[in-house]
This record gives sequence, structure tokens and C-alpha cells, in this order.
Amino acid sequence: MDSLNDFSKGIVDFNSSLQTIPAGTQLFSKRPEIFSPERWPTYYVKAKGIAIWDKYGDKYLDMSQMGVGSCILGYANKNVDRAVKKIISRGVQSTLIATQELELAQELLEIHKWADMARFARSGGEVMSIAVRIARVATGKEKVFFSGYHGWNDWYLAANLADEDQLQNVLLPGLSAQGVPAGLAGTAIPFEFNNLEMFEDLFTRHKGTIAAIVMEPRRSEPANPGFLERIRKLCDENSIVLIFDEITTGWRGNVGGIHLQGTVTPDLAVFAKSMSNGYAMSAVIGNESVMSAASSSFVSSTNWSERVGPTAALATIRYYAKNSVDKHILTIGETVQKGWLECAKSSDLDLSVNTFGLPSLSSFSFNYPFARGLNIEFTNRMLDKGWLAHNQFKPSYAHKAGIVEKYLNDVLLVFQELSTLLSKSQDLLVEKSIKYPAPSIPRLTR
Repeated sequence: MDSLNDFSKGIVDFNSSLQTIPAGTQLFSKRPEIFSPERWPTYYVKAKGIAIWDKYGDKYLDMSQMGVGSCILGYANKNVDRAVKKIISRGVQSTLIATQELELAQELLEIHKWADMARFARSGGEVMSIAVRIARVATGKEKVFFSGYHGWNDWYLAANLADEDQLQNVLLPGLSAQGVPAGLAGTAIPFEFNNLEMFEDLFTRHKGTIAAIVMEPRRSEPANPGFLERIRKLCDENSIVLIFDEITTGWRGNVGGIHLQGTVTPDLAVFAKSMSNGYAMSAVIGNESVMSAASSSFVSSTNWSERVGPTAALATIRYYAKNSVDKHILTIGETVQKGWLECAKSSDLDLSVNTFGLPSLSSFSFNYPFARGLNIEFTNRMLDKGWLAHNQFKPSYAHKAGIVEKYLNDVLLVFQELSTLLSKSQDLLVEKSIKYPAPSIPRLTR
């Protein structure tokens, strides 16, 4: 494919949008080159259940991201939408405070009995910044230790004000610190999950200056025995705020935060994505001794007081619990993981599946030096069969067993085609891997 005419209409549209919207979209994870720089449909006009209709009326079944993991009940869930439409008809904003704010706070605190207070925003990145601000106010210290990816804000990207890319071992390497004040250098310190030796070495060097430790309690692997416990102990002994980022993991394995499955309790926990089934909503909850610091710092926004987000969150959380959505998405995730492995074995493909992570955040990897080319070909051929699919899958309640069976039948056919391609046209896969490298965050150069 060498000319614009060889690319899908969606890709052509996206390339045109680059002249109007910097980077073409508001979310890096929706850039079409992540999936297929040749064929990804790109723009949608309707979504229902797991079906998506693109700008040109073509229908696809989503066995990939489901709104980057936000639509855990499925697209346009009628119960959530009904609650939202009712509120819209009665006004989404007013001079007074929405009753749903208090109702949602009480709901979250009932689920997380260790917590005493809650504050709300509308996106994951901004609520993470609120949590860090609260921790700095509560402790009177500035430095933040963190493990993993936690958003786009200055407090986090400050880690890359150093000469080297300190974020290269987290989910998005190459993040630029352009525009982040140089004065924040040295205030964000990354550490590797489950690397207790590294953590304690950094802790010793920065002891007495640490306001918060930010981390996911689990993601691609569970915490090693004693890892979280040791961090919790050091936080208690040194007046440090422990923040669990549950933006991705919340409601992915149980009702509420994934940390409820363990024995370590944070001081603050942060939620977004799945808690409101695609509607804009986020929350930070915590114990009173830390959360009360929020009253000593100016944290305020008009749009945080509208009531669509809280209404959607309440409807989502209650529907989730009533229908045991956690059990469903874990079962679906495990079925897909097992299916990938069986299809690969039957097709003589070398493929790995991360079975140590949450089944509700599933992924696979082709074990070849030209894996990028295989990923693109997999996506292209699944698109031909009507699936939005790549090497990640975030199940929802709308994914039913019959659909998964049909999906895996097509995965087997495509894996067999890829196996044949490996034996006959390996050069094509190498060429695609070189021509279309995995996208990274562009750095601004002057």
C-alpha cells in the first residue's frame, strides 16, 4: 500500500484531521496507527452493545478496547442511559448542589469501608492531579514516588525533566516533558513494580521529602508477597500518603477497587473509566486525615458539579453489582485467553498470553522480531470479517459466550493465514514492521 487510494476511508479522513486537530484526536490510545495504519475505520457514528457503526455505515463487533476500557457494561447500556436521560430532562446543572454528589459519595464509601470522604472530577488525569495535590497539602512535602502510567499532567511528566527517559519502563515510553516547568525537576521519582530493592534504595536517598507513593495495586502481574505490605509500613512510619490508582483496574475484578481483594489499604484511591460506563466521571476517596487537606487547597470546577456523571456512575455501579458483572467479564476474559493459546497452537504460531494479569485486561504477543507486521495483518484480516480486533481485549458485560465463540472461530482462521504468510511471505511482515513502527508520543524539537 503506497498511495492514499490504498488506504481505508477512515485512515484518509484521519490524516486530513491532522490539519485541524493536533495529533488528530484527544486520546493517544485512539490513534488508528496503534491498530492498523492501513485499515482502521477511525470514526464512528453509533455504538450499541459491542457493535460499532463507522462514518460510512459499516458495522463492526468490538473485540478490542470497548471505549479504552470505559464501557464495562457495553455501549449504550439502556439502564444507565435511561437514568441519564431522566436527569437531562430535569436539568443537568443549577445554582444549587446536585443530590447525586452526596449519593455517589455514600455509595463509594459503603463499598470501600476504609474510606471516609470523596471528591469528584470528570477525567482520570485531573483526578490523579487532585489526589497528588491533596497528598502534598496533607504532608507538607513535594516529592512523589510512582510506579506505572498515571496520566498527562505536570506532576507526572516532571519525571522526564531529567536527562534520560525515566518513564521508558512504564506503559508509554518517550513522553515529552516540554511545557512542564523546570522547577518541578526531581519532584517525581519512578520505581519498578515488585522491585523492592530498587524502591528501598530510592526511599533511603529521598527519605523525609516524599509526600506520596502512587501505584496500581495490580495490573499485568500481582504484587509479590510482602511488596505492598512493606510500602504500606514505610508510609505509616514516615507520614507518606499511599495512593492507589484504580482508574484502569477499578471494577475490573470485583465491585469497587481491585485493592479490596488484598490486605493493604491505601490512604487515597482514584477511579474513572469503568465506574460510569463511558460517561465522564472520576473520583478520589480516602481517609479523613488525608482527605480533609482538600479543604486547605483550591480544588474547584464548574463542570465537576454537573449531575450527568454522578447519575451514570450510580446507575453503572448498581447494575454492575446486581448482575455480577465482575464474574462475567473474568469468565469471558479467561475464555478468550485460552482461545488465543489454542488457536495459536493449532496454527503453529509462537504466541504468548499474559495469564498473570487480570483476565479482564487481556493481551497477547507474537514472539517474532517482526511482531508489529503480524499485529497489523491480524487486525486487517479480522476487519475483513467484521471484527474490531488487535492484540488487546477488554471484555464487557455485553460480550456473550456465543459472540466469543464466533470470534475465536475467526481468530483460528486468521492465525492459520498468518502461519502460511510466515512460511511464504515473511518479507512482507518484515517490511510492514519497518514501514509502520509502533506509534510513540512525538517529542517537540526546536
